[in-house]
Amino acid sequence: MSPRTHLYDLLVSTIFTEGLDGEMDLWALGFSAIWIKGTDLDTLAADLHLDPATRTPCHLSEILDRNIDDGSDWVAEVNGWIGIVPGVGRERLRSISEGGREVLNVSMDITGREYFDYARDGRMIVSFDPAFPENRSGDDPHALDHLMDGLRFQISDDGFVDDRVEEDESFSSALALIGRITGTDMAADWFEARHSSMRPVSS
Repeated sequence: MSPRTHLYDLLVSTIFTEGLDGEMDLWALGFSAIWIKGTDLDTLAADLHLDPATRTPCHLSEILDRNIDDGSDWVAEVNGWIGIVPGVGRERLRSISEGGREVLNVSMDITGREYFDYARDGRMIVSFDPAFPENRSGDDPHALDHLMDGLRFQISDDGFVDDRVEEDESFSSALALIGRITGTDMAADWFEARHSSMRPVSS
């Protein structure tokens, strides 16, 4: 693993176990995850229509198979934050953050777009494409600048396309930013640790 793409590479090796098609990659599959602070798991499960009674131990490496089989989400609690994989649509982030909650989103879609979002108390504070961090939007676009120092979203500050880092590295930097905000180790606390899965509420 390259140090510059370490978190992206770790995520890929965790999601794609040996039993899966070796030709698949995260860009072809797509990926989304959210982290929420300011609520308890039972309340959040109700908001996301997950059934706490179905909660079972689960590593992130198992969630792709479980999600395909029965729609399970991976649910992880660390340092006051609750992580959910897969995440939710970006249009729901503001509503999930209402009531004083904080919500982080990092995702990529099969068209090659990357997203980073930080919502708080019903407001989108910062939103940007990790490949183009200079194009931040939101109520306070520079609210997280103090946590982005040293992260390689782009090589220079000139804004030229030729100076961008590769997508794998920019996504790895977005994951590192999540770790800085949540005050956690993305590898040991989230990707490699054993947490839980929950199935959707039966209709």
